[in-house]
Amino acid sequence: MEEQTLKHLEPFLNLASKIKSYHEAIGLLHWDLRTGAPKKGVPTRSETIGMLSTEAFKLQTSAEMKTYLDMLTKPEVLNQLDDINRRLVLECKKEYDRSQSVPPEKVQAYTVLTAKSETAWEDAKHNSDFEGFSPYLTEIVKLKQEFIDYWGVKDTRYDTLLDMYEPDLTVEKVDAVFARLKARLVPLQERINASENKPNTEFLNQLFDTDQQEKFSLFILGQMGYDFDAGRLDESVHPFATGLNPGDVRITTNYLQDDVTSAVFSSLHEGGHALYEQNIDESLAGTLLAEGTSMGIHESQSRLWENMIGRSRPFWTRYYQDLQQHFPQLSDVALEDFYRAINRVESSLIRIEADELTYNLHIIIRYEIEKMLFNEGLEVKDLPETWNAKYKEYLGIVPPNDGVGVLQDVHWSGGDFGYFASYSLGNMYAAQILHTLRQELPEFDSYIAEGNLIPIKEWLTDKIYRYGKSRTPSELILAVTGEELNPDYLADYLEAKYTEIYKL
Repeated sequence: MEEQTLKHLEPFLNLASKIKSYHEAIGLLHWDLRTGAPKKGVPTRSETIGMLSTEAFKLQTSAEMKTYLDMLTKPEVLNQLDDINRRLVLECKKEYDRSQSVPPEKVQAYTVLTAKSETAWEDAKHNSDFEGFSPYLTEIVKLKQEFIDYWGVKDTRYDTLLDMYEPDLTVEKVDAVFARLKARLVPLQERINASENKPNTEFLNQLFDTDQQEKFSLFILGQMGYDFDAGRLDESVHPFATGLNPGDVRITTNYLQDDVTSAVFSSLHEGGHALYEQNIDESLAGTLLAEGTSMGIHESQSRLWENMIGRSRPFWTRYYQDLQQHFPQLSDVALEDFYRAINRVESSLIRIEADELTYNLHIIIRYEIEKMLFNEGLEVKDLPETWNAKYKEYLGIVPPNDGVGVLQDVHWSGGDFGYFASYSLGNMYAAQILHTLRQELPEFDSYIAEGNLIPIKEWLTDKIYRYGKSRTPSELILAVTGEELNPDYLADYLEAKYTEIYKL
């Protein structure tokens, strides 16, 4: 490598590492806010998060960064770099180009606002108080609209937001994929609704000790290969994962006394996120590439572990007796009855507790509402009415209050517009990855039935986890499965699973 290139590469890497350190500190403060920070400390903590975020933003858009990027992105220089450094330079260039036009004071105002908003959302959700939360959300949407103008409008305003979570994703592409998926899932749902072979779920309507739920969640996370020396499990209103660095990936769940399955499956879900980031290659540690490549790929891992492994018959063939030991009230319930009950299909209010089939309708509802907010002028004050109307249209139910309706998700309180589509994309990626996984690991079901989940984790590490953000989503899915995203794998998986369960 030429001396001139080295002259710029080393200080560039040092600057990128410094920015990553700021992000880690900010992530830790966010985690603390959502896992029990004293309420009286929220205003000051929010200001601190805003200040640190602004400092990181200034570094990311500094004249120093521009100098390094101008040199390192010259074709003759870029071609001298190894794959990791080349990808890191290009990633920083993309962030620089997107962010350099946004005034730092706007970034600070937005960061402080969302930190306060997430705490306000917890109270609003608990009290079903959309009116009290509305001023926060109105200001967040207003600032997001301003940011879109700074970043530059793509095909539509909402396209700009989608690209933040899934690079190169567009409304046109998502509309087409969702339409293709709906064309197969809606008839399947109608056949299930008409079936007389519905599972009995009454035995799930009991009280389950939350201490035992925590013990079982910790046990299952250990079985997955979650490294407790590189993470921890806590409780929060809305389950989430925080990847500070590969050696510190924290997750939360929520224990509901009247629902034993909620914590189990949210722990599997967040554990899937955590396995991804705990197993990123050490060569990427301390860089901006030490994270998942996109939210769609990230969600593919959480949904794969939660549903395609965690709701499978082989999984409960192995772990049902362990669950019964923690909850003796299930001792008289047959394995098959439990398996069918946890895979029931029915319209429900809460997204994170939805079955694998109707879950996608929950996502489509949110996706369409977000498009209306940013492309069609929907006002924040009209969100509850719009939300309820779409739930009636798609799922045939109307939320009795805003706490289990428009306020149920944390995402909008943090400004995460454009995120929701990645959940269904994750389902599609997961089914496509599962198809390849079964071909390359013919013992897949046997491993699960034996409680030997580590070979599966190792396969995923080799194919996906270790690359972090050093491959784009399209590069990764093509390398793993040999083809671009194909929603038919998800439809095939759901049709096969529910045809068997409901004896269609």
